[in-house]
Amino acid sequence: MARGRPSRATVYARLDSQLAELRTRLGGLPSPEESAYVWTDIWHLEAHHSTALEGNTLVLREVETLLDQGRAVGAKPLKEYMEVKGYGDAASWVYREAMGAGDRTTDTLITVQEVRHIHHLAMSPVWQVSPHPDATEAESPGNFRRHDIHPFTAGMTPPSWPLVPAGLDEWVATTNTIPARLHGGGNLPELLAEAHNHFERVHPFIDGNGRTGRLALNLVLVRLGHPPVVILKEQRAAYLRAMQEADKGDVGPLGEILARGMIDNLNRFIIPSVAGPAKLVPIAALVDADLSLVAIRAAAQRGRLEAHQRSDGQWLSSRRAVDTYKESRRQGARLTTSRPARQPRSTQARPSGND
Repeated sequence: MARGRPSRATVYARLDSQLAELRTRLGGLPSPEESAYVWTDIWHLEAHHSTALEGNTLVLREVETLLDQGRAVGAKPLKEYMEVKGYGDAASWVYREAMGAGDRTTDTLITVQEVRHIHHLAMSPVWQVSPHPDATEAESPGNFRRHDIHPFTAGMTPPSWPLVPAGLDEWVATTNTIPARLHGGGNLPELLAEAHNHFERVHPFIDGNGRTGRLALNLVLVRLGHPPVVILKEQRAAYLRAMQEADKGDVGPLGEILARGMIDNLNRFIIPSVAGPAKLVPIAALVDADLSLVAIRAAAQRGRLEAHQRSDGQWLSSRRAVDTYKESRRQGARLTTSRPARQPRSTQARPSGND
């Protein structure tokens, strides 16, 4: 352990404390409507770092431009833009699905169909421009591999391809027992580490297993009410070593990486949002000297104010959204006043032809 670096037990205890605070004092994870800023920032970071772990070279600014504006900047290979686009599509689906009730039963964290859908979303764009050279048509995005995988460098060998469907069924069944095991005193980071490593050992697809495994892990995490994990590209070597240790039965190093990732997202994004000005409240609570209730409601209805209308018709917004709206109005007013006034048309009579 490096000097001054908290022990694994300390990291786990800190995570437990912060998750308890999120649940009991702050009301849990903010919804996408409640804090679009938070989820967008996490979305950018996850798409950047998770694809970078696999060798993608787009920098964060290029990722943000691609995901937000659909523009490719930076003169990188087309394959790399498609990798990021696919990951962004899949991560966006994961966040929406995890934060909504959906059609799932309350005791189901994830299904085989969802895993396959995640893979389909993540891999379809890049497959159009750079399909896996060994893949058959039956191994396209969303479909299981029909090839055996060579042993990994550290010695782990994924199961033969005919065993993949049963292997993924087993993974889903085991992952769906996490809530019961937590209730029985299980260690959250290490249960998640077991699940993540188990998925990678099944290796259900011919390509994209790392990306799909991290996305599936975040679907599980957010459905449990916890923040998603972003494994940073700078952690790549430590992450791979931790996966190798988990292959041998020691999930502690991987659990610590996941715990630190959750704490980072809690401290950087989630807690400042739900404890601060991004909390959704009825718009009547946002009236101030500058904006009346009528003005706020009109801005919400016209789409000029970021707001959410509940099924009962009540509008909700946040102090941050109102401040952003007011600043946009001030900027618009400054632009209007800075324009040069139109000069009045001259009233001087034209000279007559006799002059």
